[in-house]
Amino acid sequence: MQPLNSMLRAGLLLVLLTAPLAAHATALDSALAPAPPVLRFSAIPDQDETRLREKFAPVADYLSRRLGVSVEYVHATRYADAVDLFKNGDVQLAWFGGLSGVQARHAVPGARAIAQGAEDPEFYSYFIAHRDAGIARSDSFPDQIAGRRFSFGSMGSTSGRLMPEVFIREYTGKDPRDFFAAVSFSGSHDRTVELVASGQFEVGAVNYKVYERRVAEGVTDPDVVQLIWKTPVYADYNFTAHPELEARYGEGFIDRLQRALVEMNEPELLSAFPRRALIPARNEDFEVIRALAKQLEFIR
Repeated sequence: MQPLNSMLRAGLLLVLLTAPLAAHATALDSALAPAPPVLRFSAIPDQDETRLREKFAPVADYLSRRLGVSVEYVHATRYADAVDLFKNGDVQLAWFGGLSGVQARHAVPGARAIAQGAEDPEFYSYFIAHRDAGIARSDSFPDQIAGRRFSFGSMGSTSGRLMPEVFIREYTGKDPRDFFAAVSFSGSHDRTVELVASGQFEVGAVNYKVYERRVAEGVTDPDVVQLIWKTPVYADYNFTAHPELEARYGEGFIDRLQRALVEMNEPELLSAFPRRALIPARNEDFEVIRALAKQLEFIR
């Protein structure tokens, strides 16, 4: 039988020899383990690309910290592209307009509207006109815009196309193509304001927040591009979550994501939307938009 001290020394030597091997194996296992999937989110391109990338990068950083997963922003060049990215699972979260959100959820069963701006349940559009058009501001639908050159925003925009078209049809009984001398789709709210400012189009419809932001920044002169009508209110922007999130990150992840968005109270982050706060949302909040989109065959 070995002396006790010899046995202890042998045991200690074995531990010292095997410990580095175990540590190396652990490090190797860690290195070989697949990285957690990245949560990618997008947004409708209602403003220029540079502005969108700059304002959504801090939002991605915030969500990464709150959720403990990598989050990155993916730019979409068109409204339809944002919907397609979501439909194909290339992004799992998107800041949609009312219409694009309805289209995305229609294409992806189980998708959920989870957050909206505090202003979004009662959003509205502005009709704007170049001062040379000579159209005075009115509380009622401005009949003087008949026969003018008119610009919508993107074809898929809620505040720049769907709802303005709904109100034009409601108040005139005519298709916009029959009511105006010419109809254009500018592609974004900023571009609509610029087209009216240049005089290429006499009248346009825009997201009220974009117009007010441009005026506040001194980019648009309200004496040249004049507000002539504020539409009735409707529900608009929302964050919509893809059901794949639950499969990727576990049951209850979408609820965690919703809490992170609703509790995002830093002014710098909220200015990205821009909203004074984000509040919970449900698919049912956009039922009127869904019905109108179906009526005008934006969804089938």
